[in-house]
Amino acid sequence: MMNESFLDRMASQLRSTCKYYTGYPKDLGSSRIIPFTSERQFVQLLHEGRPVVVAFTIKCSYTQHLDKLLEEAAATFYPHVKFVRVECPKYPGFCLTRQRNEYPFVEVFYSPEQASSQGKSVDPNITKYSVKVLPFNYDQSVYGFREYFRKHGFKYSETN
Repeated sequence: MMNESFLDRMASQLRSTCKYYTGYPKDLGSSRIIPFTSERQFVQLLHEGRPVVVAFTIKCSYTQHLDKLLEEAAATFYPHVKFVRVECPKYPGFCLTRQRNEYPFVEVFYSPEQASSQGKSVDPNITKYSVKVLPFNYDQSVYGFREYFRKHGFKYSETN
């Protein structure tokens, strides 16, 4: 009995003072991942001028693991980087335009600029934009995203 209470006290002391991960889930608060609802909503996110990390997913066991990693990264880089999750079976048109066969995968969209007039436009009310897209092929963790952002020169600030 005495040893258990000592160990419990020691563990609680470590959890309260230790800055390192101790095996217990972090309290990330409410989800910072934005669910994809339409291309219009996605374009509005791009117009905010911040990088948008997009996870293209399908239902599988790896997706559940990826969701946890994305939640932590989204909470860490909020509000400087937006994270979006697209469920490809619900929005096949958006996913098929990426021309990828393996799911899930992650891409980073950033720097929307108005495209120069290229050829004839069917409707003069349509504005064309050019967006840079980079594949994300780093470790899918907060560390991986941090290194990726650093390598590509994204400005971010960590809140945690």
